[in-house]
Amino acid sequence: MPTMTRDRRRWAALAVLLVAEAMNLLDATIVQVAGPAIHAELAGPAAAIPWFSAAYTLPFAAFLITGGRLGDILGRARVFRIGVAGFVLASLACAAAPAAGLLIGARAVQGAAAALIIPQTIGLIRALFDGDERAKALGTIGPVMGLSAVTGPLLGSLLTQSVSWRAAFLVNVPLGLAVLLAARFLREDRATTRPRLDLAGTALVAAGAGLLVYPLIEPAGTNWGLLAAGAVLLVAFGFQQRRAAAPLVEPSLFARRGFPAALAGSLLFFAVMTGLMQVVPMQLQLGLGADVRTAGLTLLPLSAGLAVSSYVAGARLVPRFGARVMFAGLALLTAGLLAALTFGVGAYPWALALCGFGMGAFTVPFFTAALDRVRPHETGSAAGLLNAVQQLGGTLGVALLGGLYLGTGTAAAALGLGAALAVAAAVAVVPLTSRRGSGSAPRTAQ
Repeated sequence: MPTMTRDRRRWAALAVLLVAEAMNLLDATIVQVAGPAIHAELAGPAAAIPWFSAAYTLPFAAFLITGGRLGDILGRARVFRIGVAGFVLASLACAAAPAAGLLIGARAVQGAAAALIIPQTIGLIRALFDGDERAKALGTIGPVMGLSAVTGPLLGSLLTQSVSWRAAFLVNVPLGLAVLLAARFLREDRATTRPRLDLAGTALVAAGAGLLVYPLIEPAGTNWGLLAAGAVLLVAFGFQQRRAAAPLVEPSLFARRGFPAALAGSLLFFAVMTGLMQVVPMQLQLGLGADVRTAGLTLLPLSAGLAVSSYVAGARLVPRFGARVMFAGLALLTAGLLAALTFGVGAYPWALALCGFGMGAFTVPFFTAALDRVRPHETGSAAGLLNAVQQLGGTLGVALLGGLYLGTGTAAAALGLGAALAVAAAVAVVPLTSRRGSGSAPRTAQ
């Protein structure tokens, strides 16, 4: 019986971590659908709509690696609880926001809180499980994320349509409180050697990313001065990392071309993916006068295609064909974008399903191939950096595609840019498919 009790506590702890992961993804996708309805009530400039998403993903990306380091230093379970508490409070502030600016500020706090939550989950799972049970526990993350991707737009549209967009934020409150109550099942875990925080590096990357994103979203023309300043700060971040005593990023990761290629591919791909899920609801609601429920249902084929193809790619395609599946995924994504561009809104159900199939087929082999040649001591830094670049790519996608739609009043330009970025991602990830000394697909799939 004691063994059964211990096992139940471990699986209950896993459920806590999975709910927190789902809460993060639900919140991101819900707001993408509800953005135009939020703008209609709170007024303000139309450029605030992309900020409802970007204000969340930007601090999430900037503080993700630092959040992981805080877990190493203070204890992962403790930082996880702090992050969840902050996320719940920020969700309440979002639901009560009387103006667009205050909502954007509360969303930024939410994103920073998520940066404390998400880096802890893998470390806590590793502390809870060993051997085959660990692999089984880690394998539950994918289906939960796929289910969240499917239900997020639908739940957001239904809540916004039948109750209010404020209810979409309040969903986080009972979920977060349940996670806090059940967090006693988590076992405390921290790094054996306590790393130091790189506050200067964190400040440089946050400021640089913010200066890049801001002028892309704002409608008053592109401010090239801010873009240049952002680029300079990110270059300064690169030089600072080489000299830092405790850098955010392992400099050795950039000694081989495969990992920089993975970062470029991740940035471009997630820019397309997140930007597309932002532009479609905006076009339907702002341009065509559709209600929020219609916008949510229109995204459903994309989310369902992503979930189905992720499973098929992981179970069937990647074990057989390896990293080459990435290119098939990007080809499907590009074909879906071009179909939507060519045939218009009437083709969205099947064109977006095609995009979803491509997204799922890309993501499964991409992350295994990206980390395939990373050495053991680089794994934590590599995984954190990939996740941060993923979020930054999503932020840039919202800024570029969303800003382009608002600037032109048509989705054609945004869809065309998305197709171009998808092609660029295919070019960027070419080095990931060639292994030095071996090109075997099964090892990549593992």
